[in-house]
Amino acid sequence: MTTNRRNLTKGVLATASSAVAMPAIAQTQPTINWRLTSSFPKSLDTIYQGAPSVAKFVRDMTDGRFNIQVFAAGEIVPGLQALDAVQNNTVECCHTYSGYYIGKEPALIFDGSLPFGLTPRQHHSWLQFGGGRVLVDEVYDRFNVVSFQAGNT
Repeated sequence: MTTNRRNLTKGVLATASSAVAMPAIAQTQPTINWRLTSSFPKSLDTIYQGAPSVAKFVRDMTDGRFNIQVFAAGEIVPGLQALDAVQNNTVECCHTYSGYYIGKEPALIFDGSLPFGLTPRQHHSWLQFGGGRVLVDEVYDRFNVVSFQAGNT
C-alpha cells in the first residue's frame, strides 16, 4: 500500500477511534472496595478527616471504581491496632501514626516524628529527598505493608 493523503487519513481516523474507545474498555474493569481503619476517633476531626478526604479523592479520580470505606478507631479494631489489622489482612489499609508502634519496632519512630528531632519540613525532605523513605520502607517490609506519607503535624 502506498502512502498518500487518503491512506494516511484512514490510519489517523482508525487510531483516533480506538483512542476514543479506550475509556469504554476501562469501564469494564471491576470495582475495587477497600476498608480503612483509622487510629483516630471522629471527634479528632482535624486528624481523622484526612482519611475520608483521601478516600474521596481516590473515588473521584477513579470515577467510583476504587472505593475506600473509612472506619474510625474502635469501629473495626482499637485505634492502636490499625497496623496489626493491615498486617493480618483484616482491612486493606489504615490511617495511623507510626510512633504508636515503636514497641514492635523502635525504628518506626523515624517515619513519624521524633521528639526534639527534625521540623516537619526537614522530616519531609529527609523522607523524600534524603534517603529516609528507602530506610523506612525496609522496616515496613518486615511487616509486609507499604507506607505512604499523608501529611505531617
